[in-house]
Amino acid sequence: MALTLPTQQAWADRCAADGEFGLAARHWTGGLSLIAGSVELRLRLDDGVVSAGPAERGVIEFSGPEAAWSRFFEAVPPRFHNDVMANISTGSGLQRGGSDLVYAQYYGAAMRALELLREASAGKAARHGVKAPGSFDAPAGRYVHLELDGHDHRLYFEEAGSGIPLLMQHTAGCHGSQWRHLFEASEITDRFRLIAYDLPFHGKSVPPVTKDWWAEKYDLRGDFLRSVPLALSEALDLERPVFMGCSVGGLMALDLAYRHPDRFRSVISVEGALKIEGSQDGLQELWHPQVSNEYKARLMEGLMSPTSPKPYRKETSFVYASGWPPVFLGDLHYYLHDFDLRNTAGGIDTSHVGVHILSGEYDWSGTSELGREAHAAIAGSTWVEMKGVGHFPMSENPEAFIGYLLPILDRIEAAASG
Repeated sequence: MALTLPTQQAWADRCAADGEFGLAARHWTGGLSLIAGSVELRLRLDDGVVSAGPAERGVIEFSGPEAAWSRFFEAVPPRFHNDVMANISTGSGLQRGGSDLVYAQYYGAAMRALELLREASAGKAARHGVKAPGSFDAPAGRYVHLELDGHDHRLYFEEAGSGIPLLMQHTAGCHGSQWRHLFEASEITDRFRLIAYDLPFHGKSVPPVTKDWWAEKYDLRGDFLRSVPLALSEALDLERPVFMGCSVGGLMALDLAYRHPDRFRSVISVEGALKIEGSQDGLQELWHPQVSNEYKARLMEGLMSPTSPKPYRKETSFVYASGWPPVFLGDLHYYLHDFDLRNTAGGIDTSHVGVHILSGEYDWSGTSELGREAHAAIAGSTWVEMKGVGHFPMSENPEAFIGYLLPILDRIEAAASG
């Protein structure tokens, strides 16, 4: 299909009229360049004011063949073509140039400008889940004190429901609010006691007062991470709970199945893998004095499906923008370096601890291919690719996620009854 783009002036006019672009481009003096084969479009920014034409400095450039851009500009882009970072990271045809720092500072504005070139915007589902004024959501929140790594940690958790206990671990740099939609699903809470907790240094779990944490580099390590659900299970007197985690939590689910099979009856690994390749070295702009938390938030949107409801995608990225600045990059230490089950996953005994793996179609980090590879290495495990969702299925598209989760919970409940 031939690539058809508006004029440079029309593009500038769309950006000037768009509130999201205007907020993301504030104070930007520089420009954006799009090169699609022989076609070039350029925008100029003067302290956030956009116009058509080239800029002399502070330019972010995206380039690639027309075929790659044609897929990117589809109203519903296919897997790995919905976002520039997704495309570049998977080698799907696009490239970028310019300063890494400017790119991180204004990635949100650049991506929004590119989205405005699409003929239609996907994922604009009507808001739902709105409740009457004065009504209450299901979960109740509390703090519990746990001794972790020799220090007293005041850990925040929320819970709702009754039955089989189900611990829920959030993604890197985030907190337990990602699971909020599951608490309202009576088809789950009628049978399972849901417990979502914030890791130390995340959400409402503030750092310990007995440690000079502000003078140390934050790196999340496996031994500390695994100790949290173990200590919480003991404090709450949970008998072989189910553990479900996503991303970092999805990796830890498999880690726990291997290292602590006696403590859990089943694990549910959402966006799990045996190993995630990558390095923190190329991600230093995630914690840079001249880059705000908006960068990591907008990057997370590229890990989601364009068909997930936009309000929920924006809520998911909002939570990332609200975190302690070093925590996301530090959590990636476990995600990219500490965790590796390639040589040991075959030792997981699924007759003793059930293993269930769910992979989002649009996730370019913990890809479906990696989830299927983990399933192949763990005899007796289950694996499903979740169509139309990405890296954060429980928060970006809870309705779709619950549809994939319920058969697993039915299986776990049947095993407990047997």
